[in-house]
Amino acid sequence: MSKDTIADIITAIRNADMNKKRTVRIPSTNITENIVKILLQEGFIENVRKHQESNKYFLVLTLRHRRNRKGSYRTVLNLKRISRPGLRIYSNYQKIPRILGGMGIVILSTSRGIMTDRRARIEGIGGEILCYIW
Repeated sequence: MSKDTIADIITAIRNADMNKKRTVRIPSTNITENIVKILLQEGFIENVRKHQESNKYFLVLTLRHRRNRKGSYRTVLNLKRISRPGLRIYSNYQKIPRILGGMGIVILSTSRGIMTDRRARIEGIGGEILCYIW
């Protein structure tokens, strides 16, 4: 297990989405709870619940899938980790990238907490670019 918890949760969500799993269980930390709260607010996941097993807390995410007319599933989530422990990427609020012309979101870690690119632009603060989601 690596020490990059953000990359671990992104990989777990991406793998569950590619394998058409309905739920995924990730360890609960303050960072993961904030990222999952953003995913829920933006509509990328359907539901979140907190689960406890032997003094460890987990978040159980219910993923959102779309069906085509032929009945096959299409993945909705595309996640990409940007800043990592070996190479931190920072941006001020004017140079935060726009994903798909504003269709996707950028999750930032700022001095006021973890937030989306839209909220960071409104508040006029920059920070570390954690990941892209579209």
